[in-house]
Amino acid sequence: MDLIEKQQVQAIVGLHTWEEVSLVAEVGGQARIPILSLADSTPKWATDRWPFLVQASPSRYLQMNAVAAIVGSWQWRWITVIYEDTDSAATDIIPCLVDALKQVGSEIGYLLALPPFTVNSSSPLSGELEGLKGRQSRVFVLHSSLSMAAHLFETANELGMMEEGYVWIITDRTTNLIHSMNSATISSMQGILGVRSYFSQSGPRFQGFYLRFREKFHSLYPKEDNHEPGIFALQAYDAVWSVALAMETAPSSKKGLIQPFLERIAISDFHGLNSRIQFNRRSLAPQRIFQIINVIGKSYRELGFWFEGSGFSKTTNEKSTYSRQLQVLGQVLWPGGPWSVPRGWSLPTSQKPLRIGVPQHGTFKQFVNVTYDGSHYSVTGFSIEVFNATLEHLKYHLTYELIPYSGNFDSLVEQVHLKVRDLFSFVS
Repeated sequence: MDLIEKQQVQAIVGLHTWEEVSLVAEVGGQARIPILSLADSTPKWATDRWPFLVQASPSRYLQMNAVAAIVGSWQWRWITVIYEDTDSAATDIIPCLVDALKQVGSEIGYLLALPPFTVNSSSPLSGELEGLKGRQSRVFVLHSSLSMAAHLFETANELGMMEEGYVWIITDRTTNLIHSMNSATISSMQGILGVRSYFSQSGPRFQGFYLRFREKFHSLYPKEDNHEPGIFALQAYDAVWSVALAMETAPSSKKGLIQPFLERIAISDFHGLNSRIQFNRRSLAPQRIFQIINVIGKSYRELGFWFEGSGFSKTTNEKSTYSRQLQVLGQVLWPGGPWSVPRGWSLPTSQKPLRIGVPQHGTFKQFVNVTYDGSHYSVTGFSIEVFNATLEHLKYHLTYELIPYSGNFDSLVEQVHLKVRDLFSFVS
C-alpha cells in the first residue's frame, strides 16, 4: 500500500480472476484507489464490501441460460458439470446453471470440482475422467480457465471421451480465448459446442482500434500467428477510457480528493468499442448476447447467436427471427464426427442399479405377484407392466433390480428410510 501511495497511482485496471480481485480490492480500498476489475465473474456483493471496486466488464452469468437452452434443445435430462473450484464458480455460476436447467426440465446429475490449474499442476485428471466414463450421462458442461480446458481435453481425448455419443459444452471462460489456442489443442476439441461473449465488429471506432491493435500486436509479437483483438482487449480499452475521461473532468487527485475521482468513473456514460459504457452501482449491465460456436478442423464455425429473453438467431440485426431451439442455427458436428444428435446417455459401466422393494406376499396378486422357481424370483403383474412401459419412454437407460420383501408394508417403507432400498412398489 505504501508503494501505491509513493507512486501516486490513481487507478488500477485489470484483474481477470476473482482471486486477484478480492486481494487487490482489499489493498486498494485501504489506499482509497479505484480498482477497475475485468474479471469474468464477480459476486454481486463485492462492490458493496469494497467501495472503491468498479466492475468494468459486464457480468456473464446469463450465459448459463444459453447453456441450458442448448441442453433443452435436445431434451437431455441429466448433465455433468465440471468446473474449477473457485469461490465465484461455486457460489454464483453453478446456482445460476441449476436454475436455468430447471426451466428446460433438466438437472445436474453430477458435479466435478477440480482444483485451480497451475503450470506445475499434477491434478489426477485421468482418474477423475475415468470416473465420469463409468456414469450414464454423456453430456458435459465445462466451466474452467483456458489452461485447464486444454489439459482436460487432451486427457479426455486419450481416454476416448471425445468420440461419438459424447456432448461437450464449454463456457466463455474458455471460448473467449479459443482463437489463441494452438492447433494441437484444437485438434483434441473436435465437435465441442461453445458459448462466447459477443461483440460487434462494425463501426468506425472499432475499425480504428482494430487496425491499431493488429499493428501494435504484430510489432511486439511478430512470431504470433493470430493478431486479432478479443473481448478482453475491448473491455480493457473501454475501462482505461473511463479512467481517462474521469481524469479530464475530476478535481485534483491529491490526498483527500480521491472520492470525487471515483465518482466521475462511476458516472461514465459513453459509447465504447462494443457497447454503451454506463455503470449502475459501479457495475456494467450484464452481457445479454452470446455467440454459439462449433469447433471443427483447425478452428471453429460460428453457428449464430443466443439472446437473453428471445432465444437463438442466425443474425443480430433488427430483422432477426428467434427460436428456442438451437437447431435453427443449422447442423452441428458432434465429437467423433457424426452429424446425428447424440442421445446424451449410455449404458453405465459402474453405476449402481436402482433398488426397488416389492411385497412378496401382496394381497392383490393381479398387481404384483412374486414367484420362486428354486433358483430365482420372478415378479409379474399389472403394476410391473406399467412400470416397464414407463421406462420405454425415458430418454435414458434406467438400471434397476426388483427385490422381493417378505415383511409388512410399514416395514418395507422403513427400508427406504434406512437406505436399504431406494424405492418401494405401492399396491392398493
